[in-house]
Amino acid sequence: MAEAEAKAVDVPASSEETAPTPPVEATKDVTEEKVVIPPAPEEKPDVENAVLERVETEKRLSLVKAWEENEKTKIENKSLKQLSAVNSWENTKKATVEEALEKKKAEYAEKLKNKVATIHKVAEEKRALVEAKKGEDLLKAEELASKYRIKGLTPKKVLGCFGN
Repeated sequence: MAEAEAKAVDVPASSEETAPTPPVEATKDVTEEKVVIPPAPEEKPDVENAVLERVETEKRLSLVKAWEENEKTKIENKSLKQLSAVNSWENTKKATVEEALEKKKAEYAEKLKNKVATIHKVAEEKRALVEAKKGEDLLKAEELASKYRIKGLTPKKVLGCFGN
């Protein structure tokens, strides 16, 4: 019913008519309230072209803006993915280097411990040699002292400062 009323209100303008059509009263529908006023015949082409041109421009600008936002989002996602890959690579390499460092530290610590043990062993051997020489020298001194006692002689060097 609303369509029938709208069709009745819209009167097609013929090219033979030069007199403007009288203004038509607005029709009211129960579901919608719209005022339908047909534009004047001489203004219709310019206004319609301007409106269509404005709508096309807005549509084009809207599409460009949507495309731009889409491209920016793609670029952001791509860069985030690449940054994530770089961070993953960095962490993997760091872990590898740290493992190698820990391994080398352990090996070096083991070498140093072995070196300390070797030094300790050599020192013990030298102590044993010194103690053995000391024992030999003491025995030698005791033997010489017993010879001097038996023969009743005095040693040639008693003390370094009391020489003959």
